[in-house]
Amino acid sequence: MDHTAPAATVTMSRSLFVFSVLYGGMVCIAGVLGVKQVALGPLAVEAGIFAFLLLVAMSSAIAELHGQKTATTLVRLGFVPLIVSAVLIQLVLALPHDPGMYPPAIDAFPVVVGQGARMMIAGLISYGISQTLNVLIFAKLSRPVGGGEGKLVWLRGMIASIISQIIDTLLFITISFLGERPILALMEGQMLTKVVLSIVLVPALITFFVRLGRRLDRV
Repeated sequence: MDHTAPAATVTMSRSLFVFSVLYGGMVCIAGVLGVKQVALGPLAVEAGIFAFLLLVAMSSAIAELHGQKTATTLVRLGFVPLIVSAVLIQLVLALPHDPGMYPPAIDAFPVVVGQGARMMIAGLISYGISQTLNVLIFAKLSRPVGGGEGKLVWLRGMIASIISQIIDTLLFITISFLGERPILALMEGQMLTKVVLSIVLVPALITFFVRLGRRLDRV
């Protein structure tokens, strides 16, 4: 007679599953979008900021819905698609192109997806620290600012985003360009733009994700 105990079934909430899939996709696409510099009136920033603000809003929403530990774990798991995509990009760049490939794309492809080792390292470090910091600040602000779970989530998310994006800019630009070009003006412009976008976009984004998560989990 078999007395082996049945294996425990691990279930994941719908919101955590959906956000995890979307989070992994945004981690991968952020670096590609960052190749383009966009002008927003007088402000200029790399387009990858839009994907990163989605990451910030999602990680904060997950912290609100499922706790700081779960959100921090998701941030750490984000290194997996980030590193795998970077390795695949380098592999594809190293392979010879098809002679029949569209000629302008031959020269454009390495420019669009290629990054130097220094910038790749900068991206990994700035991502890990800034996203972990975002979750930590959001969670710590829960009581003193929000007065309890579920209150002023937009304000907590905005404050956490502003601080984490400032740190992200400091780390990425310093590691990427220190000693190669003047960085203060570049840093100031990037910080200003990211702060403005955090104020304008993050409150709506995090409110949307929290409401969406709660609805998904009620289904």
